[in-house]
Amino acid sequence: MSRTISYITGSQLLSLRRRPNNIAIIDVRDDERSYDGHIAGSLHYANDTFYDKISNLAQEVKGKDTLVFHCALSQVRGPSCARRFASYLEEMKEDTGIKDILVLERGFNGWESSGRPVCRCTSIPCKGETESA
Repeated sequence: MSRTISYITGSQLLSLRRRPNNIAIIDVRDDERSYDGHIAGSLHYANDTFYDKISNLAQEVKGKDTLVFHCALSQVRGPSCARRFASYLEEMKEDTGIKDILVLERGFNGWESSGRPVCRCTSIPCKGETESA
């Protein structure tokens, strides 16, 4: 079963987050996450080590039905990590319950420039402390 990777807008993501137990946001930016902030509650799996940690991600998102990947602009790293994860799931032939693998349109930069909430905490995992951009 080949998975299709679709895009989701920031507004759609805000709506989806109203049911947070079913969604995981995966931030694949490398170093810029630490100084630009991040979407509250997102998981950080940096692009430069993504493939090495892909099995950890699969374990961490078990029970979620929707994954949303993003990088700074979601033009290269976000989509490529989303495709890589979809391929990994196909290879594993394991039912993870994941129905949708999405990429955030315009990435973190678009999210922040639209005035959506950004977290500046340094906790791992993110505690979700938000402040408006």
